[in-house]
Amino acid sequence: MAADSKKLKDSDKLLILLGAAGFIWLLSMLSAVLMPFFVAALLAYLGDPLADRLEAKGLSRTFSVVIVFLVIFVSGLTLMLIFVPMLSVQVVSILENLPAHIQKLQQLMSPIMQSLGVSPEQFDMKVIRQGLEENWSKAGEFAGQVVQYMTRSGMAVIQWLINLVLIPVLFFYLLRDWDVLKGRVRGLIPPSYEPKVTGMARECDDMLGGFLRGQLMVMLALSVIYVAGLTLMGLELALLIGVISGIVSFVPYLGLFVGVALAGVASYLQFQEWLPLLFVALIFGVAQLVEAMFLTPRFVGERIGLHPVAVIFAVMAGGALFGFTGVLLALPVAAVSMVMIRHARDYYTHSDLFT
Repeated sequence: MAADSKKLKDSDKLLILLGAAGFIWLLSMLSAVLMPFFVAALLAYLGDPLADRLEAKGLSRTFSVVIVFLVIFVSGLTLMLIFVPMLSVQVVSILENLPAHIQKLQQLMSPIMQSLGVSPEQFDMKVIRQGLEENWSKAGEFAGQVVQYMTRSGMAVIQWLINLVLIPVLFFYLLRDWDVLKGRVRGLIPPSYEPKVTGMARECDDMLGGFLRGQLMVMLALSVIYVAGLTLMGLELALLIGVISGIVSFVPYLGLFVGVALAGVASYLQFQEWLPLLFVALIFGVAQLVEAMFLTPRFVGERIGLHPVAVIFAVMAGGALFGFTGVLLALPVAAVSMVMIRHARDYYTHSDLFT
């Protein structure tokens, strides 16, 4: 009987492994189709605590979900209506001033190359500039052709419209039934494993929820600091560079490197002086101090436990394997993996093999 029981347990483990492998394979095959579902699930996960708080105050679940839905929808729509036109103006400004920026780059590089002993014949910025302008023109024509193709492609337009409508609908229904779905999943767990699995799920929820909600607040705060600082120094592309730097800051140190590089190049091309570079370094340095001393401890905290290396690897691996859907799944998978690794380490240190 013991042997049969052990065989049964081994077969269960094999079944679980096969199921996990099949799920990963199915995910890779349907990654493009599942994208709106994952976006909606992520929004529902982030909005569930607020809906629970409203429900605890005596409101019905549906009414609480409607309030959360309207807050998120109106906030997102307002930000789009305000910032998208402003960002579009700055992008158009970059495209229109590209030849002038190349000319300024030529003026900058010529003395430097001459000081290094490189003759103008060996490093002709004029030829490089003409090549860049021609390639940029061709790139613009290609981009226009792509846009026209996508416009003519009925399926692409239909898919885009479906996602645009499907995400809010899925978000509403997932948020309304979030607690019900969690209860049904919990009901599928064998009673003997239920306390252990529930405890691990609670740890994953604490880690992931705290990280995501906290990191969103940090990204928003850093974007405001970057935009405000770059605007005060008079940089024309302050909004575009500040928003980009704030968004990519969810990958540790990436926002700092990207922001300093973009703002440094833009400030020198605009002002033609080295002093603005010191202001750029000061702005991003102050922002990093504020993040390290106040924002991260306040909104994220040390208890999250997601190491920067784990975050970077998870985002890169998720994007390489499953595209944008993989990026969405990167942090949840990383959080669950960290909890699993922690429990595996505890199991190992208390096992007979270790002792």
